[in-house]
Amino acid sequence: MTVMADIEHPHDSGPLTVHDLGGMPYDSRRYELIDGVLLVTPAPGRRHQTIAVWLWRVLVDSCPPEFDVVVAPFAVHSGDKIELQPDVLVGRDEDFTDKDLPAPPVLAVEVLSPSTAIYDLNLKKAVYERLGTGSYWVIDPEEPALTVFELDADGCYQQVAKAAGDEAVELERPFPVRIVPEDLLGRLG
Repeated sequence: MTVMADIEHPHDSGPLTVHDLGGMPYDSRRYELIDGVLLVTPAPGRRHQTIAVWLWRVLVDSCPPEFDVVVAPFAVHSGDKIELQPDVLVGRDEDFTDKDLPAPPVLAVEVLSPSTAIYDLNLKKAVYERLGTGSYWVIDPEEPALTVFELDADGCYQQVAKAAGDEAVELERPFPVRIVPEDLLGRLG
C-alpha cells in the first residue's frame, strides 16, 4: 500500500523538503517526495526485485561509457521538493554525485506492484515527463510485460513500444538494447 504520510512537521512550515527525508526511519520502506508530499511504500517483493536486478544486468551489458545504470534505492532530485527512487535508472555519468542524481535521468523504470501501480502509471509518470526524463518504462511483473514511453517533440510521453512474455523489443533510447520481458524473471520464469 502506498501512503501519503503525515509526519511530525509543523503545519505552518510549508511542504516537506528533501532535507526532511533525512529524518525518516531506516525501515526498508521507500520514502519519496513529490512537490512536497511524502509517498511511503513498503519494501518490494521477490518477483519485483528479481525483475529490477535482471533488467539492471541487461542494461549494464548494453550501456555505453557516458551513462551509468543504477538500481533502487537511489535518489533522483529536482530542487528541494522532489525526490524519486525509480526501480532502475539510467543517467549521464557526469550528472551523478556519490549520493544521488540531481538531474533528470535519461531513463526511469518502475516495476509495478499492487501498492504502487496507480502512482507509477499516473503520478510518477507525469513527474518524470515534467522533469524531461527522455524514456519511462513500466514493467508489469505478472505477465511480465514492458511498456515504453518516450518524450515527443512537445515534451509529452507517447507509448512507443510494448512487449509481453517472450516477445522481444528492440529499443534505441537511451541506447540500443534488446529486452525480452520473460527473461527478466531469471530463475523464477
